[in-house]
Formats: sequence, structure tokens, C-alpha cells
Amino acid sequence: MAKVLEGLFYSESHEYVRVEGEYGFIGITDYAQHALGEVVYVDMPEVDDEVEAGNEFGAVESVKAASDLMAPVSGTVVEVNEALEDEPGLVNTDPYANWIIKIELTDKTELDNLMDATAYAEFSKE
Repeated sequence: MAKVLEGLFYSESHEYVRVEGEYGFIGITDYAQHALGEVVYVDMPEVDDEVEAGNEFGAVESVKAASDLMAPVSGTVVEVNEALEDEPGLVNTDPYANWIIKIELTDKTELDNLMDATAYAEFSKE
């Protein structure tokens, strides 16, 4: 079974958000990286780009497939995880430590639309 961490918010498209103050760190879940297989490329937005909840903000490509990244919440990109440009496989090693983008959240109430760890664990079993 895929690892699910407490204290994060999860989307149905298998992205997570870790909230620290006004910022959200967005990445793919353990379930998603298992489903994708070996990640070979991560397409990320630019700093200062706006991301909108429910819209695509990038993509992850693996040896098996490519998958769009969907923003679980809205905000402005303040940082991208540059380590993934050289070593996209870090997403496979530990998807929760290797977030993809850091955003400044525009509307924290959007978090209410996401699942907690318990709900996501149940959802990803189906």
C-alpha cells in the first residue's frame, strides 16, 4: 500500500499540498509515483506563474507514461524544485520530501475541497 502522510492535503488527481504559513508545497503522492513508474522528466512552471486549482501546471513523464500535474490549490509560484531538473527520479525516492513547486496560496479555503490523509488512503485503495 502507498505511503500517505498525516497533515497533508490530497487531491483526487494524486497531488498533495503541505501548508507552511502562507505557502503550499505541491508534489505527487507516493501512490502516483508508484503508478507512473520510473520518473524521467518533470515539467514545471516558471517562478511568478499563477496556478489555479483544478488546472494543469506541469507534467511528469515516466518510462511508462506522461501525466499532467493538476494544481490542488491556487497561488503564485515562488519556487520550483530545481533538483528535479537534474534528477527527476527523486520523485520516486521520496515524493513527499521532493515537492515540485512552492506557491504562495491565494485562497486557503480551497484546502477544504481536498482530502485529509484518512480520506485519501481510502480513496487510493479503490
